[in-house]
Amino acid sequence: MKRKLIATGVASALLALGLGAGAADAWTLPSWFHRDATGTAAATSVAAVAPTARPVAPGVQAAPALLPNYREIVRTQGPAVVGVIVAGLHTADERGPAAGPNDDPFYRFFRGIPGLRMPPQDETPFRGQGSGFIVSSDGLILTNAHVVRDARQVTVRLADRREFAAKVLGSDPSTDVAVLKVEAHGLPTVVLGDPAGVEVGDWVLAIGAPFGFEQTATQGIVSAKGRSLPGESYVPFIQTDAAVNPGNSGGPLFDSAGRVVGINAQIYSRSGGFQGLAFAIPLDVALHVKDQIVAHGRVEHARLGVSTQDLSAPLASSFGLGSPDGALISSVFPGSAAEKAGLKAGDVITAIDGKPVHVAGDLSSRVGLARPGERMTLSVWRDKANTEVKVTLGRAEPERAQTAAAGEGATLGMAVRPLAPAELREAGLDHGLLIEQVSGAAQLAGIEPGDVLLALDGKPVRNIEQVREVLRAHPKQVALLVARDGQQIFVPVPLG
Repeated sequence: MKRKLIATGVASALLALGLGAGAADAWTLPSWFHRDATGTAAATSVAAVAPTARPVAPGVQAAPALLPNYREIVRTQGPAVVGVIVAGLHTADERGPAAGPNDDPFYRFFRGIPGLRMPPQDETPFRGQGSGFIVSSDGLILTNAHVVRDARQVTVRLADRREFAAKVLGSDPSTDVAVLKVEAHGLPTVVLGDPAGVEVGDWVLAIGAPFGFEQTATQGIVSAKGRSLPGESYVPFIQTDAAVNPGNSGGPLFDSAGRVVGINAQIYSRSGGFQGLAFAIPLDVALHVKDQIVAHGRVEHARLGVSTQDLSAPLASSFGLGSPDGALISSVFPGSAAEKAGLKAGDVITAIDGKPVHVAGDLSSRVGLARPGERMTLSVWRDKANTEVKVTLGRAEPERAQTAAAGEGATLGMAVRPLAPAELREAGLDHGLLIEQVSGAAQLAGIEPGDVLLALDGKPVRNIEQVREVLRAHPKQVALLVARDGQQIFVPVPLG
């Protein structure tokens, strides 16, 4: 979108840590932090990390009744925490030069929605920094996808000041996880833990590079688990009050025994800085993504094909439920796995394979992290009675532009794509399609690249098929509700 959106880099409401101007969402480095990327090492093969045991880090004793030995955690695990330095080019939009740290102080902290680019007129070099951690001694590193987004050069700096050029093996915007590889042997590695064993109130430690100050350690407690953030997020975040700031993105979150249980990814802030609410991606989610990237170079997510919302007490009462637990289906997408299984609007999904669904985020994270083709048994509350529905999950559409046309029918002349969950959070939206290109009727009506299509003829649109469905009726005119520059406007588009 052409407006500057205060979003996850450190957001208006939800901020992905580590901001860089625009695309590569690492924190932008001041000139006195700039260094050349160097470092070489022997080539090795990429090995997936899949330990069967969850050992305590060497020298660290877990003592639930006592404070953790933070000194020992930093000493033994800190060497495996790295700085991720990125460089690339910011593209200016049609309204002027790309904003950067010299243009707008907020932009040094907040990143705009990734991929929202106008026709290029100029390019400005950028340099930024995030964090990461080594998970295999031959150079496999985990970080956030937004840290390396659009970066043309990625350098990893170790705690001992060695630097290596890094290759991005793959990234998954839906979970905000990226996998890097450096050509080296015998690197220090973190000890991997199990986020399922972490409980609210447990001590945690974050290590990263806030504002470029590498190897910075901060501590806190687990504030909540399974936190669902705005947007159709696949990630059940771990919420903590450990201080994290721009540059911490991609760094590890350790439990009291010195084991990594999450990747620091976002904060909630109204000031642009840390205000006590930080969110980490659970390690099991990150490893699930890492394994797919290492094996296939990409990540596939399953899709049920429903829009859901949380239940309130009044809604639960109206549906005859004793408590507001479950995911209420507000719509079912045509041709989806949900439609084929017989799900319909008004159904409340209360459990998946016997595991309770308390909020809508439980459903989206469970489905999104499953594999396409996986079978599930859903417990559904329908007509004030329980029933079971078996469903075979479909495949989520890849995040790429698609042309919204209807074959021989009416053509809007727009190329659109679904917004990723992180993009929706950054824009403060719960649905919408990004308009990447315009021509024909849409262009003549005043639709612009970067607009977000929210509704068509008053009906909310969440996928491209819903647009095509409206156009198949050969309407002479459609009304588009679009978000632009922080405002929502209706634009009539004549088609005949």
